Amino acid sequence: MAEHQLSDLIPRFDLRGMDLQLGRMRLALQALGSPCGDIPAIQVAGTNGKGSIASFLSAALQQAGLRSGVTTSPHLVSWCERIAIDGIPISEGHLRQLLLAQQELCAEHQLTPFEQLLTAALAHFHAEAVELLVLEVGLGGRLDATTAHPNRPVIAMASIGLDHCEHLGATLTAIAEEKAAVITPGSRVISSDQPEPVRLVLEQTCRANNADLQWVDPLPSDWTLGLAGSWQRRNAAVARGALQALQPLGWNLDETTMRAGFAKASWSGRLQTVTWRGHPLLLDGAHNPPAAQQLALERQRWQGHGQGVVWILGIQAHKQALEMLQLLLQPQDQAWIVPVSNHRSWTRDALLQTMPHWKDQLIDAASPEDALKRIEETRDWPQPMPVLAGSLYLIGDLLEQGLVQAE
Repeated sequence: MAEHQLSDLIPRFDLRGMDLQLGRMRLALQALGSPCGDIPAIQVAGTNGKGSIASFLSAALQQAGLRSGVTTSPHLVSWCERIAIDGIPISEGHLRQLLLAQQELCAEHQLTPFEQLLTAALAHFHAEAVELLVLEVGLGGRLDATTAHPNRPVIAMASIGLDHCEHLGATLTAIAEEKAAVITPGSRVISSDQPEPVRLVLEQTCRANNADLQWVDPLPSDWTLGLAGSWQRRNAAVARGALQALQPLGWNLDETTMRAGFAKASWSGRLQTVTWRGHPLLLDGAHNPPAAQQLALERQRWQGHGQGVVWILGIQAHKQALEMLQLLLQPQDQAWIVPVSNHRSWTRDALLQTMPHWKDQLIDAASPEDALKRIEETRDWPQPMPVLAGSLYLIGDLLEQGLVQAE
C-alpha cells in the first residue's frame, strides 16, 4: 500500500508496531479538547465485513443528506482513504496539515500510526461539523483507539472469526471477548448470526451492560446491493439494523432511503472485477480463514461444474495460509504463490513442507504481474477468470502500480 508523501509523518507500522492501550489516546484527545466528543458514533467491530458495513452505512447516510464522518482501515492506495466525509476522502494536503499540527502531541503521547490517523480524523470531522460518525475498529476492540471515543450508542458487529490470534487470543471465545468489550452500558448492538461461542459472549456482555442486542437475518434478494457477494446481505442487514437503532437519537432513515443508499455502496478490493491487458481478473482481499471460507462458497456461484480456478495468492507470513488454502483449493485448481511486497510472506516451499500433496498445484511467481504474464503466455485466458486474493496489501500494490483497470 502506498505511503505517498505522508511517510515522513506517519511511522511505518512494522517499525512502531502494535501497542494496544487506551490511556494515551484518551489523554491525547483530551489535550485536543475532545474533538467530536459529543457526536454520536456507530462503532463497527468484528473480524470480517467491517469495511463493507461501514460502506453501506456511509452510502445510506449520504442518501439521507446527513453529514457523516467515516474512518476505515486499512487503505489500498492512499492513507487518505481512511478518513472521509460524505464519501469524499480527505485531501492529502489537508491530512498533511493536520498531522503536522499534531506532531508534537503525537510524539508526547507516543501515538501509533493508527492512533495518529484517528486523532487527525476526529479533528477534521470536528472542524467540518459532521452530524454522525462511523468508526471502524482497527484491531480487537477493548483497547482499540476507536473505543476512546466517548459517545458510541450503536455497535454494528460484523462476523467474528479467528484472526490476529497473536494479539487477541487463540480461541473464538477469547477473540469475541476482546471485540465485545466495545459494548457500552445502554448501547444498542446489532449482529447477524455468529458461531455459538461468539453468540454466548455477545449475549453475556450485553446482559452485563444492560445493552440491547438485536440479531438480524440477511436481507432478502429484493434489496439491490452495490457490493458483490452473497455474504453482503448479512453485512447490509447489520447496517440496516444500526441505522434503525439511530431512531431513539432523533434520526429516522426510512427504508426507501436505505435501499437507495445500499444500492450505491462501493468498496474496492472486495470481489472487484478488473481487467489486466484486457483480460478479466477478480480481486478479493480475503486474508484469513473465515474470509477464505466465504470466498470458497462464493465460487460455487460462478464456477461451472468440474472447472478449476486459477488463484494468485499472496499471504503474509503471520496469517493462517494452510487453513486458507485448504478452504480455497480444489483438486482441479492451480495456485500461483506470490510475495506480498514489503511484507514477510508465505512461499511455495513453506506451504509444501506441511502439504506436500499440493506440489502439482502450487507454482512460484516473483510477483502478481509475473504470474499474470505467465498465465497469459502458457494458456488461453482461464474461464472463470483468475482470482487474486490473500492480502489487501497485495491488492493495494496492484492498484497503485496501475497494472489493472476497474470495470
